Amino acid sequence: MAQFHFTVLVVDDDFMMQRVTAGILNSLGHTGVIVENGALAIECLSQREFDLVLLDVMMPVMDGLETLATIRGEEKLSGKYQPIIMLTGHAEPSDAQRLKQAGADGYISKPVNPDQLKFEMNRVMFHLSSN
Repeated sequence: MAQFHFTVLVVDDDFMMQRVTAGILNSLGHTGVIVENGALAIECLSQREFDLVLLDVMMPVMDGLETLATIRGEEKLSGKYQPIIMLTGHAEPSDAQRLKQAGADGYISKPVNPDQLKFEMNRVMFHLSSN
């Protein structure tokens, strides 16, 4: 089976989570670029393309849901689609539906588990590529 390499924007305000997530991405053969809030994520996305965004729900400056709404709004103008997986430290059974309704392609609870991240990335990326 062919190995895919994704460039992933990791948006998280927690230094340890940034490092852990980037390390997991690296171990899976992907590249992570880290920013610590949604405002920086929007700026970064305006400057370069990413295969995927891992977006923390709760952050200062601009939280994940506000960032998600901004990205989805900009897509209506650009015509491009950005795959986004939300990261949440407060996983509740209703989160998946709530985040999907907000425009997320998937979500993972924190702390990030390597197998869960790999599964969700593959599910999101290959589901989107088959549409």
